[in-house]
Amino acid sequence: MPAQFKPEKDFSQPLIYQIRVQGHLGNQWADRFDGMTISREADGTTLLTGPLADQAALFGALRKVRDLGLPLLSVNCLACR
Repeated sequence: MPAQFKPEKDFSQPLIYQIRVQGHLGNQWADRFDGMTISREADGTTLLTGPLADQAALFGALRKVRDLGLPLLSVNCLACR
């Protein structure tokens, strides 16, 4: 019988994610990304940071990045560490 996966974290709560894209987005895009905080970095990238309810919400945010033609640089789960 295979061993059951038992996560160390409580994934029933929203997790904080940070999505980095190339280019600068204006604050008006926050609504498009479900209220995630938009931070424009000096290196010409934008960080989208905020809670996402689950993996489906994460994939939805990544789909929006793709649909807008934004080059995706990284995705990090800040609360997963």
